[in-house]
Parts: sequence; C-alpha cells; structure tokens
Amino acid sequence: MERKKVMTNRWSIAVAGVLLQVALGAVYAWSVFRAPLTKQFGWSISEVTLTFTISIFVLGISAFFGGLWLNRVGPRIVAVTGGFLYGLGVFLASFSDHKLWWLYLTYGVIGGIGLGFSYIVPVAVLVKWFPDRRGLITGIAVGGFGAGALVTAPVATRLIQSVGVLQTFAYLGIAFLIVTVTAGYFMQNPPEGWSPKGWTPSSSQAAQRSTRDYTLREALRTWQWWALWLLLFLNTSAGISIISQESPLFQELVRVSAVTAASMVGVVSIGNALGRVFWAWASDSITRRVTFVVIFLAQAVLFWTLPGISSAAALTLVAFVILMCYGGGFGTMPAFSADYFGPKNVGPIYGLMLTAWGFASAFGPLLIAYMRQVSGIYAGALHVIAGVMAASIILPLIISPPRRAEDNARPQAPQYSRLPAA
Repeated sequence: MERKKVMTNRWSIAVAGVLLQVALGAVYAWSVFRAPLTKQFGWSISEVTLTFTISIFVLGISAFFGGLWLNRVGPRIVAVTGGFLYGLGVFLASFSDHKLWWLYLTYGVIGGIGLGFSYIVPVAVLVKWFPDRRGLITGIAVGGFGAGALVTAPVATRLIQSVGVLQTFAYLGIAFLIVTVTAGYFMQNPPEGWSPKGWTPSSSQAAQRSTRDYTLREALRTWQWWALWLLLFLNTSAGISIISQESPLFQELVRVSAVTAASMVGVVSIGNALGRVFWAWASDSITRRVTFVVIFLAQAVLFWTLPGISSAAALTLVAFVILMCYGGGFGTMPAFSADYFGPKNVGPIYGLMLTAWGFASAFGPLLIAYMRQVSGIYAGALHVIAGVMAASIILPLIISPPRRAEDNARPQAPQYSRLPAA
C-alpha cells in the first residue's frame, strides 16, 4: 500500500506540474493580442511586441531568484506566489487603456516575474520525484509550456471578438490565477534521499551523472555549467530566430499569402511542444550529450537547406523539425543539469542557466533581422545560423560530468526511503 501511495503521489504531482506549465505557456499566445492592441490604441507593432520580449526576459532572470527562494521555503510557496503574480499581471493589463507603460509594467514585468517563479518549480520538483525518468518527465512538464499557446490562442481570439482585448486580459488573468495557484499548491519535494523502490541507475546512466549534489557556487566554478549555459543559448538563439520571423520568412521563401503563412505558423508551433517531450524522452536512452549532437547536426543541415526550398509543404516540415529541436533544448536541459550537478539544488542551478533563454530571445531575432536588412534576403542569415549550429556540435562531444578526486574515492550509494503515512 505504501509503495502504491508513493507512485500515486508522484504522478499526481506530475499532472499538476503539467497543468501549471500549460497555464504559464499561454504567454506564447501573445501574437493574438498584437493586432487588436495596435488597432485600438495606435501603438506600433514593435511597441506591442516589446511587451512579450520584456516578459520572456524577466522570466529568464526571475527563474533564478525563484530557484534560490525555492531552496529556502519549499516549492509550494514559490509556485503559488508565482502563479498569483502571473494572473495578477495579466489581469492588471486590462487597465492599459492608452497607457503603454502600464502594459509593460503589468503583463511584462509583474507577469514575467510570476512566470519565472512558477516555471522553475515543476522542473526542480519533478527531477527529484523521477530519477528513473528524468528526461521524459521534465520534457512532459515543459512540453506543457510549449502547448500553452495552442490552448489559449483560440480562446483569447474568441474573447477578443466578443468582449474586446482589454476585457480579455481581465478574464484570462482570473483564469490563470485560479489554475496556477491551485496547481502550485500540489508542488512538494520528496523526502530527503527518496528514490523509487528497487530502482538503481544503469551503468550508462551512472557514467553520465555526478556522484554528488553541487551547490550553486560549486557549480559555477566548473566549466561544465558554462558549457551547458552556452548549449542552451546557442540552441535557443537558432530556434527563436525562426519563431521571430516565421510569417515573413515563409512568404518570402515560397511566395505564399499572409493567410497561408499564418496557417503554416500554427502547424509549425506544434513542433515546439512535441520536441520538448520527444527529445527529452530520447535523451533517457541515447544520453543528453548525443541528443544535443543530433539536435545541432539536424539544424545545421536544415538551416542550410531552407533558402532552397520552393514548396510550402516542404518548408512547413523543415520548420516543424527546427522548432522540435528548439523545444528539445528546453526539454532536455533540466535533466542534463540534474545529471551533472545533482537534483538537490537544481532549482537555483538551472534557474540561473535560464538567463541563456533571456539573452537568446534578444540575440537570435536581432541577428536574423539585421542580416535580412543588410542583405535584403534571408538566405545569408540562415546559412550563418547553419554554420553556428555545425560548430556547436563540438560542445556536447567534449562535455562530461564534473568529477573531483574525492568524489571518485567516495561514490555515493543510492538511498531509498518511502513516504511517511499521511
């Protein structure tokens, strides 16, 4: 009975974590607000788009502080606080009538802080509950984030048509607050040293995992932490450069209409969510290192071939796979961090690593937009990104878990414990 209770609890926590990430991932549906806001208030597209940029950048920064706070007060408080701030920020955005700065402050800053606090919690919690399926479970969790727009975009579009864009912020803010706070309440760590009964790491898993838990300060003193940061930055920069230019890129390369390009964007976005689960699942079998080698190699080939594609169907497929690789980085990296630095402090360690997301969200779009402006076509920028991806293959080939002489002399034996009766 006790064994059954442990399994039930950890899968219940996983379900709550996915629901929390789906609500947070609604931020990816920002594009549905762009046209209504520009039309109603006369703001430019770039001014409205900056709201999303602020939100994602603040997410990357606040995830680190959320990870630090999580280690002090536990995951439930951080998740509930983050969910409240996220819902509050979206709700307060409904008072942005002709006040662009208010939209930046509420949806961008307040909502972004809430996003960062809540985003890191399921990742940090689930790697501890699922040491036997680290990649798969974190992939499923962050896959929920990638799928958030698929749920929110059609709902938000209908609401905007019926009640207006500002009132839509109010309704969605209340809904997000309820879902995130409720799901956040279920976030809890397993008892110290807990592991699934009867499970021991395979020899290949043990070879790719650290034998101890690192603190944030210790992790930052290793070159491996900086290598993982760079892996995430490079992969995110490549994928988000495509995301930022999807519609005009499709229209230029295969001469489709804006309506057709919008449909292609919708199909391609599914790859972002699917890739988070697929590549994370694959990494449990082929290792995280090999996963990133394949991801970078695939993108090097696909980015190089993009300018020569003349079929809308072929372009959709290629972009779909690129977005799978983009999502795969987010699905695989939490488990990669837990493997190399231990699960105990993965909150602050991976939380700080997410700053790579914030910087890449600025670097990737700026790079492709600048090169497109200079050359007049996308081909040059896409070939440069292909070259960067090809060179990036070196990183996962040379990286290995941090080891110290004393760690190898005193390997930690797996510990097993069960949840106390509630």
